[in-house]
Amino acid sequence: MDLPGPIHDFLLVFLGSGLILGSLAVVLLPNPIYSAFSLGLVLFCISLFYILSNSYFVAAAQLLIYVGAINVLIIFAVMFMNGSEYYKDFHLWTVGDGVTSMVCTSLFISLITTIPDTSWYGIIWTTKSNHILEQDLISNSQQIGIHLSTDFFLPFELISIILLVALIGAIAIARQ
Repeated sequence: MDLPGPIHDFLLVFLGSGLILGSLAVVLLPNPIYSAFSLGLVLFCISLFYILSNSYFVAAAQLLIYVGAINVLIIFAVMFMNGSEYYKDFHLWTVGDGVTSMVCTSLFISLITTIPDTSWYGIIWTTKSNHILEQDLISNSQQIGIHLSTDFFLPFELISIILLVALIGAIAIARQ
């Protein structure tokens, strides 16, 4: 989407704040229904990020698969739970929460320290060879595959990890 710079920056900040607030709501809200709806907001904001980066096919797939199917499935699973059992033994902080937060914090710190120290030479080389492969003889679906495996490989994998963690969190909430 070709927008002027200030409008594009405003939309990035607005969607980023919606993404952060929605993800905090997924984790911090005690009601699982509200957490599931907040997950829908997060997935919708991610699809709008794809639209801003001119990846319309991936945005449509994000909306159809994650918001339309997986989030609805999570909401149905949470609705079939018995809500009174969830609130019966509600403690603000348990030993499992402390261990989980320590593991997640150490994983976050290790990722933050690993990413700047990584040699991205192989990824740059693959991106440069991408210009040779992208010709008119390649179909649109092949070009999407080439871009996902070269230009958008790191964001694609990071988003898949974020979605996996959100899905595991929803399953953990639903299991209780």
